[in-house]
Amino acid sequence: MSPQLPYDQNHFENVLVSPRYLAGSNGSGETGFAPVAHWPHHHLDEGPCQLLVTSPDQRIRIGWFGDDFELWKITASQEAASATRWTATFNHVTPAEIVAGLTSALAHDYAEADAYEGNGRFLASPSLYWADAVRPLTEAGWRREAAERGTVEIVAPDGQAGVLIDNRLSAWDDETVTLWAGPPGWGTRAEAVFTARTPSHLIAATAAAMTDPAPVIRERHQLAREVQHLVTLTPVGPTVPQISRAPTPLDVRRTAVAQAVHRAARTQQTAADLRIMAARSRTATSAQIRSSKSAHRPGALPPTISPAQRHSR
Repeated sequence: MSPQLPYDQNHFENVLVSPRYLAGSNGSGETGFAPVAHWPHHHLDEGPCQLLVTSPDQRIRIGWFGDDFELWKITASQEAASATRWTATFNHVTPAEIVAGLTSALAHDYAEADAYEGNGRFLASPSLYWADAVRPLTEAGWRREAAERGTVEIVAPDGQAGVLIDNRLSAWDDETVTLWAGPPGWGTRAEAVFTARTPSHLIAATAAAMTDPAPVIRERHQLAREVQHLVTLTPVGPTVPQISRAPTPLDVRRTAVAQAVHRAARTQQTAADLRIMAARSRTATSAQIRSSKSAHRPGALPPTISPAQRHSR
């Protein structure tokens, strides 16, 4: 029998990961679904799709395929029962925070759409200019690289993320834009793929989520070993509660003297006046402490509040 490995608490330590596009998936779709949490949810017992979230009119469909390579499949149609207009897929390595860039844009588009016209910006034709879909990347300093004729490739400064755009003639359902991040490999390369008729602003929203400089939280073990040297990890330390305490007699004396000096500074006072005022403040404060202790001695009852006082609150 193989020896049991010692328990490593750091293995499950929460860390902030930057850049976010290399953080991988945390195995949960909660963040990606958060922008559409108010939409109808359909939990499916059979088939590869485990959860389907749809717009109220079912024209937008967001599927979670928990056991598949393509973890997310998002589609939109002119009508609930009509053919799919465009499709976006995200594989099992893609951070859900990047998926949320698309779902946030869809939620906004749907909220702005006219329910009676059957339209919506989420059904708009893509821009004729490929640059519109990836503008957040170029504005963040990502550079265009040499690519095959008819295609465009833009790569992040660290070389660990990019986008490939296929501008060659294609059918409406061909995959034309691929956002990627991470080293090649089944467990390391994140991919988001969009078909030809995907509105450019939705691709741009996804790209913007990739370039967001805010780190994301992961447990340390959720990061592939091949990626750990490419990211910055910052431990998320526990929050230390601030415990309030009653002031000590020394605290009271210091506060009394400080208040007396502060009041005296506003007027012309002699040194003797200052000493007298400080002594009076100490005496008054000591009396308040004795009164407070008496009120909180064992068996003392809290002050009652009349019904009129409760109502006034």
